[in-house]
Amino acid sequence: MLVLGVETSCDDTAAAVLLDGRAVLAGIVSSQDGVHGPYGGVVPELASRQHVRHILPIIDGTLKKAGVELKDLDGIAVTRGPGLVGSLLVGLSVAKGISFRWGIPYVGINHLEAHLLAIFLEREVSFPYVALLASGGHTLLYSVRGYGDYLYLGGTRDDAAGEAYDKVAKMMGLGYPGGRVIDQLARGGDRKAIRFPRARMKKRSFDFSFSGLKTAVWHHLKARGEDAWQARKSDIAASFQEAVVDMLVRPTLAAAAELGVGRIVLAGGVAANSRLRERMEQGAREKGMELFFPSPALCTDNGAMIALTGHHRLKRGHRDDFSLNADADLTL
Repeated sequence: MLVLGVETSCDDTAAAVLLDGRAVLAGIVSSQDGVHGPYGGVVPELASRQHVRHILPIIDGTLKKAGVELKDLDGIAVTRGPGLVGSLLVGLSVAKGISFRWGIPYVGINHLEAHLLAIFLEREVSFPYVALLASGGHTLLYSVRGYGDYLYLGGTRDDAAGEAYDKVAKMMGLGYPGGRVIDQLARGGDRKAIRFPRARMKKRSFDFSFSGLKTAVWHHLKARGEDAWQARKSDIAASFQEAVVDMLVRPTLAAAAELGVGRIVLAGGVAANSRLRERMEQGAREKGMELFFPSPALCTDNGAMIALTGHHRLKRGHRDDFSLNADADLTL
């Protein structure tokens, strides 16, 4: 089965061609970091315009790179939510147009589900497993019991982990995206220099909260003045990152232990964070659990994970009609 995956949920325009649910024949991602960087975050209107400008060249380039034509496709998979509604509509509209013109079945894909399954593009993982999905828009814990079978365990009550990275990076004038720049800066800092607070939910809760940590960093910077904290920005970055990682690792390990599941999967853009991988590997090893995470290119938004999820939905006989709409708040 040959499936084209199209992803436009936020600020990356991506497409990929997947063969038989495993072999990525080609994949292209067009980043908008340069467009949104001056604003310290994604500007929805600008994101939509960039998708309109780039989506057809990205799809054409992906097909050419894969050595296939539209008429060769067995199916199209496209993100329908969650995300920025303007961005989602661009991808969904193009996928519908291709489907209508060539008579190719298409399916709308939940962006969250695609992240939870992205690991299968590189590794085989036995069900069930506990998945931590951490990105700029989401911080969620699921028990993944099979394709299409997901149990929600917990999520953030305020900011997503990646959002906290972006906001702290903006406070410190470090640029965008914040996760990447803070991770790099933190490598030269002292993780124990500042004891930022860690939010702890009530017992047996697997929820997260990052707004208090973000506020604590703001107060720290304000109290010391720019000249003083600029001299210690590596320590601040490292201490902040250690707090975020603490708050991600503890509930994930606790959830896996309570469910009696010996496998953990990291997913989403924050899963590319070097310190999170290091700490989660250490914690999983101490508890006798297996840890899996995709390569960094498959942690961030990409068309291959959309195509993979579409492959399994198409295999089960699922098809969507042209009344399908984008859903910015789609849940899993």
